[in-house]
Amino acid sequence: MNNENMHHGSHQDHHAMMMEDFKKRFIISTILTIPIFLLSPLIQQFLGISIGFTGDQYLLFVLSTVVFFYGGYPFLKGIADELNKKEPGMMTLIAVAITVAYAYSSAVVFGLEGKFFFWELASLIDVMLLGHWIEMKSVLSASRSMEELVKLMPSEAHRVKSDGDLEDVSLTEIQEGDIVLVKPGEKIPADGDIVEGESSLDESMLTGESRPVSKSVGDEVIGGSINGEASLKVEVKKTGEDSFLSQLINLVQEAQGSKSRTQNLANRAALWLTIIALSGGAITFALWTIVMNTDLAFSLERSVTVMVITCPHALGLAIPLVVAISSTLGAKNGLLIRDRSAFENARNINSILFDKTGTLTKGEFGVTDTIPFTNDLDENQILKYAASLESNSEHPIAKGIVSSSNEHFYVENFQSIPGKGAEGTVESRNVKVVSPGYLDENGISIPENKHIDKLRTQGKTVVYVLLDDELTGAIALADIIRPESKEAVSKLKSMGVRCMMLTGDNEQVARWVANEVGLDEYFSEVLPQDKSKKVKEIQSRGYIVAMTGDGVNDAPALAQADVGIAIGAGTDVAVETADIILVKSNPMDAVSILGLSRATYKKMIQNLFWATGYNAAAIPLAAGILYNQGILLSPAAGAILMSLSTVIVAVNARFLSFKS
Repeated sequence: MNNENMHHGSHQDHHAMMMEDFKKRFIISTILTIPIFLLSPLIQQFLGISIGFTGDQYLLFVLSTVVFFYGGYPFLKGIADELNKKEPGMMTLIAVAITVAYAYSSAVVFGLEGKFFFWELASLIDVMLLGHWIEMKSVLSASRSMEELVKLMPSEAHRVKSDGDLEDVSLTEIQEGDIVLVKPGEKIPADGDIVEGESSLDESMLTGESRPVSKSVGDEVIGGSINGEASLKVEVKKTGEDSFLSQLINLVQEAQGSKSRTQNLANRAALWLTIIALSGGAITFALWTIVMNTDLAFSLERSVTVMVITCPHALGLAIPLVVAISSTLGAKNGLLIRDRSAFENARNINSILFDKTGTLTKGEFGVTDTIPFTNDLDENQILKYAASLESNSEHPIAKGIVSSSNEHFYVENFQSIPGKGAEGTVESRNVKVVSPGYLDENGISIPENKHIDKLRTQGKTVVYVLLDDELTGAIALADIIRPESKEAVSKLKSMGVRCMMLTGDNEQVARWVANEVGLDEYFSEVLPQDKSKKVKEIQSRGYIVAMTGDGVNDAPALAQADVGIAIGAGTDVAVETADIILVKSNPMDAVSILGLSRATYKKMIQNLFWATGYNAAAIPLAAGILYNQGILLSPAAGAILMSLSTVIVAVNARFLSFKS
């Protein structure tokens, strides 16, 4: 394991230890709170019971002292840390509230006339410890949810030895270049390429893709995915920290560690609430003591209640819970967030720039049109003859034709026509698939056809099919547009996002793809080093730009964009210049990112409202503004309202969802 993984591991262990510490302090403090409640005069009066014995107030003091120093230690330590950093926040507020309550109640035990606040002190500490424990548990579980993937890896692999025999070895013994056999139903032991066999793989735990994915020789496989119906031999390409899963875990941890702009807003709100609470508490105490001339105990009770009810503990949960849940939700759907700030900014995107090859298109040649020139053969028959012939060729155009036909005839006498095409005997007929240059050399004229003219203007590659030297039809090929691209662009436009494309291809090809997909604008013949300039140009128009590319030659543009999205990263998820990485090669995931970002921000704002909104009404009530009408909030009621807000925030965060 590398140093970074060790750092992540030690950080998480520390987080787990802190979580267990809060849990232990909460349990012990809650147990001690029971007798504190029973010994408190106000609780006895409320329950209609009487528990009194010699020295009962001293026992109450001792129990409360243990709760104050043991249960309240994290907050007492926290105030010291916050004041040292000159950043007073919720720890300061909690510490001041419990210290005032403890100091005053202790003074009453030893002679000062007044009321005990020990039960309020204990209940406040219990609620705060519970809230911090819930927060830490949620964040830790979200982080660990990705590490659970590692446990799904097999413990052993069937390594193929040089003599062809198999040996079972542990995963730690597997090295790059090893050949492993994966039997039906077993899990792929490491990232690699299939060298023998064909099967379907379940990659749902890694990519969120629920349907099995067909794989054959030459295809990449991801360690941890489940093999389907047939045995495969896989050449190992990545192990250890280089593997997909390890990089996935690092990315999720990196995302959870990155700063959130909305969290900064929450921290500023917590600071202001602290100032308001302390000032409000002091003003309330002064008004009741000096202006209203009430007794010290009542004035102090009002002051403590104001500080308790203003306590922004729910504010501390509001953002971290949503961050943790959205990171996990995204990762489960193949959306990996590396930079929280950029991800939150994605909700403001009003322009998205797609790279063409490999993003909007598949990056592979395929047949787009077949045009018959005679009535003897239809499109499927022409394509079948051509695909049969080209099945003997390794040329990219030939492969594109072959992949577009499911049926092939047997071919005899195959031979290449250098630089011009190929010919052979298919079903007793001489078949040629040739370039326009071959037709020119042999004086074969192309029939007038508007469709052919249109194909040329689209920049497609056109080859011609001759049967027994008669020009029978034409086949057009181009980089195949992904079927999801049009839907993705349509949905983005409905969300108010301007959709554009960058490509190094010529004007005709760019125009064709733009028209097919429904783009608002496109830029053709753009060199890789000039892509970032185009991003700047669009930004200069006032747009907030997301750049979506393959993360290789698009790196400068990804870095320049307001939000960089690497699409189709596959097993190579460590794209340093991207803010967000999409595991699947699906443009629809760009829509999902915007949907998740907007849903996440909406949920954050909802939580900030629930965390702070109740203060507007509760603080004046806590201060006693309706005292003459018989409405008065006790410190206990304040703690209940504060804890209710915390529960609402936690539950609300759990309902985070998004539509792709």
